[in-house]
Amino acid sequence: MGPAGFVYILASQRNGTLYTGSTTELGRRVWEHKTRLKSGFTSDYAVTNLVWYETYPHVSLARQREYALKRWRRAWKIALIEAMNPDWRDLYDDLNV
Repeated sequence: MGPAGFVYILASQRNGTLYTGSTTELGRRVWEHKTRLKSGFTSDYAVTNLVWYETYPHVSLARQREYALKRWRRAWKIALIEAMNPDWRDLYDDLNV
């Protein structure tokens, strides 16, 4: 079927700037954001804290979810984050990568 996928939301801080993405390697991708390896939105706005993610059996499903979330209202995304991570902790160190 192919590689598993992840959808994730990064934040600059609690209730700060949000970024939604998808990947097959969550730990590596978040590390790239944290180290500002590539220039762009997340490096420009210091959006480096992993505050929410979901796992999918295939990356194509993760991408579909990513595209859906990008159309969501900000308040809905905040509610999603707070349901999983009410303290807005950076979940990166909790990953088993």
